[in-house]
Amino acid sequence: MRASNRFLAFTILATAISLALPVAVCAEEGEGPAASSEQLWAAWGGTVGVRWNRELAADLGLRFETPTSLLEGLSWMGHERFALRNSGSLEFHVANGNLRAFAGGSVQARGGYVLVIGEDRIDLTDFRLRPRADDPLILDLVGADGKAWFYIDRLMYELVDDNKVLAVRTMDLRISTALAQRLGHAEAANWAIADMEMTTEVQRQGPGIEPFGASYRWHGTSAPGGNIYQADLFMQTFNAQYSRCSGCTGTSSSSQVVFTPSSTLRNNVNNGTISATVPGDPLGTSTALYAADIPWWQKFSGNHEPYGNDQHPYLIWNLYRINANGSIDQIGRSGVKHAFLTTNTGCIENPNNGHVLGLGCIDTYSTGNNDSNNALGPRSEIIPATNEWGRCGSIYDIDCNGVANSSGNTNYSQRLIVAESQIAPGLNPGATFLFESWYLAREDINIYNSMASKSFTATWTGSTWAVGGNANYRLGPAIDRWVDPAIPTANAQSIEFASVEGHVKVAVKATDLGGGNWRYDYAVMNLDFARGVTEGASPNLRVVHNYGFDRFSVTAPGVAISDIVFSDGDLDAANDWAGTATASGIEWSAPVNPAPPANTPAVLNPLNWGTLYRFSFTANSAPTAAAIDLHIAQAGMPASLTNTILGPTPMLADLIFRDGFEQDDSEQAGSE
Repeated sequence: MRASNRFLAFTILATAISLALPVAVCAEEGEGPAASSEQLWAAWGGTVGVRWNRELAADLGLRFETPTSLLEGLSWMGHERFALRNSGSLEFHVANGNLRAFAGGSVQARGGYVLVIGEDRIDLTDFRLRPRADDPLILDLVGADGKAWFYIDRLMYELVDDNKVLAVRTMDLRISTALAQRLGHAEAANWAIADMEMTTEVQRQGPGIEPFGASYRWHGTSAPGGNIYQADLFMQTFNAQYSRCSGCTGTSSSSQVVFTPSSTLRNNVNNGTISATVPGDPLGTSTALYAADIPWWQKFSGNHEPYGNDQHPYLIWNLYRINANGSIDQIGRSGVKHAFLTTNTGCIENPNNGHVLGLGCIDTYSTGNNDSNNALGPRSEIIPATNEWGRCGSIYDIDCNGVANSSGNTNYSQRLIVAESQIAPGLNPGATFLFESWYLAREDINIYNSMASKSFTATWTGSTWAVGGNANYRLGPAIDRWVDPAIPTANAQSIEFASVEGHVKVAVKATDLGGGNWRYDYAVMNLDFARGVTEGASPNLRVVHNYGFDRFSVTAPGVAISDIVFSDGDLDAANDWAGTATASGIEWSAPVNPAPPANTPAVLNPLNWGTLYRFSFTANSAPTAAAIDLHIAQAGMPASLTNTILGPTPMLADLIFRDGFEQDDSEQAGSE
């Protein structure tokens, strides 16, 4: 099966990735397109849309007068739309079905905005999009005064209507250095402040673009030498940005601060030879000798191969605080971003289809796009271990008729939200922070190289939270930076549970308080475990629930336990798990739902996928080995995940396989 629309995509990556990377000529017949000569294309007319982050603009002191010449109605993604003039043209070079660079020209809107900064005005009426003179990979947004107060990058687009229309689905509009200085917010230079889209008519093209490949190499397809193609995505880089805040003062515990990443992945580069996809990282090399193509079908686009549905990857992101006392809290977590196109840049072999990620291809989902109401949904709709979306009954298909409805999201729905008091340096002395971003794809053989974390700092400017510390990048989950499973520090340990139902990590740090007392901090990270209850089958799958765990216990007979703490990272005490010390140890239980939905366990605030909870206490016993039990919320076998880890009760280590779940102290990633 082949897609009905040809794809042409381009992105400008946050890292220095050259778009002049060659596309390999395949050595074997049918393995991909051969290199073709560069072509000059041109487009004009159509429409352009802008979806401003108006909360961020207000925080920066930027106001808008009523726009002129707006077209009627918003786009599906909420853009205000203007016509583009049928004059001039935007020229760009194309090779192997991908835009290599802009060549010149421009397109111009009919109408636009007037921006107000104090007593000053910036007139963006009839704004133009023009390639930057010294960087053909950037579009400047030029106002009536001829100045480029904004610039555009990270374009994602496709050719539709038999290659006659260039449809730019998303692009970030960023603040120039000059505008940031004029606003009095130098820190805001290069911040994304709007998401844009454009549909323009192709007036001139080269002799033709490369056809789609005859077939795709999906996961499980036979590969040379008796091997198979396997799916293995890598998180190549990401950066976090402040998006908006409700009720911010710099220290408020009732505020809602939103942070959003721009995230870049790369498909495995292996095609018969093992090479690093993300060089320099211990998890940067795939064990899959042959990289599979990854399906990337937009939701509600029809039923496509290989799964007979609109399967696509997803993104989530999390924020962690490592406290001065050494404990860790997950203080923010996003919903799910539904991917819809892949830019396929920097490919080794390009499938020339924006709904299939090819060998070594790169894709970026930008800040503005990751902050869009009609691309985000709740984690509760995903079965994470298989990465199947329950479209039926989802927020996008409430009546299960296969036709998309508006999500109902607001600008604070499905976002990563954290209270200011959770990040304010003065209220969290000695704390450090980690931001984590994940891609999730079906049949990915190694979830750990599809996620990464990096340092994060947030500084209150008086009206915004400026993000810094986007450094110390490392593949793998943030919990592995708290306790490294390969080289744990003294009195620390990390173990993993892995099965077809998903992966869970449990880590602990024991701190000597003196006088025979020890504090134990356990972090339980549910990576992608869910014993889901579903109805129907794809493409009409309904996820009734996808709960993880509802109880955690540590066996410690005869030990005096005090200072019991539970942390789910929010500030809502009503949903906290209750911790109880008993003669045999300590146990935390999730609160009970007095009126659970049908076919759903009577539990509130279970430990679900993508989520870390902390369990802490003080004991009068030094660490040796203790039994732990994670009870699964949904009935079934096994009822619990059990093992041993450092704890306050002396007992023989018991490192055996139980109930089909594998524990591996060394935790070499990719051991599934």
